[in-house]
Amino acid sequence: MSESFAGSILIAEDDPQQLRLYAQVLGAYRLTCVSTGTAALRALAERVPDLIILDHVLAQGELGLAFLPRLKQVAAHVPIIVISGALEIADQLKALQGPGAAHYVIEKPVDIEQLERTVATALNECGLGETVRALRSLEHAELIEDSDRERLFTERLARQHELLKRLRGSKEKPNISELAGEFHVDRKTIRRDLHDLVQRSQLDSAVYPGGAEED
Repeated sequence: MSESFAGSILIAEDDPQQLRLYAQVLGAYRLTCVSTGTAALRALAERVPDLIILDHVLAQGELGLAFLPRLKQVAAHVPIIVISGALEIADQLKALQGPGAAHYVIEKPVDIEQLERTVATALNECGLGETVRALRSLEHAELIEDSDRERLFTERLARQHELLKRLRGSKEKPNISELAGEFHVDRKTIRRDLHDLVQRSQLDSAVYPGGAEED
C-alpha cells in the first residue's frame, strides 16, 4: 500500500530554513510548498488542502496578508495559520478579524510544540468541523425538522468530518460494516461518504482505493 498522510497542507514560505523546519515537524502530512501568494492561489486551483500555512513576507515582494482575503474567497472552509516575525500586534489582530480572517497567528521563531498543537487543532476542530457547528446552530435557530433535506445534509457533513478525523493517517482499510453500525446508516452510505472524502482530496486514496470495494 502507498504511503498514507494525516492531511494535506499548503505552505506559502520562501525561507529555505523555515521550509526545512516544516518538513521535519510536519512530515506526517502531505506538504505542498510555494514561495509566493500568487503561486498559492494557483495551487488552490489544482487541489484544495486541509490547511494553509501562510508566511507574511514572501518572495517577489509579496505579503501574505495581502493574499489572505483571496485565499479565503477560494477556499473559505480551509483554516489558515499565518506565520510572521514582522507583524505588529495591531496587524496580528487585523489578520484574525473579519470574514476573510485567518484562524491563528504564530510568531517567529516558530515554537515546534505550538506549531504541532495548532496544526492538529486546526485540522480537527476548524474547517469542516466549524462548518458543521455553524449549520447545526442555524438549524436550531430556524427550527428545522430532522427529516428536512437541510438537516440530512448537515448530518452527512458531520459524519464525514468524524470519519475524516478517525481515518487521517491510517494505513488500514476501514471496516464498512462496523462504521455503518456505529453511525446507524447503511453500508452504501458509508461507502459514499468515503468516496466523497477521497474525491475532495480530504482522505488519501490509499486509505480507501476505488471507493466501492467491500470490507
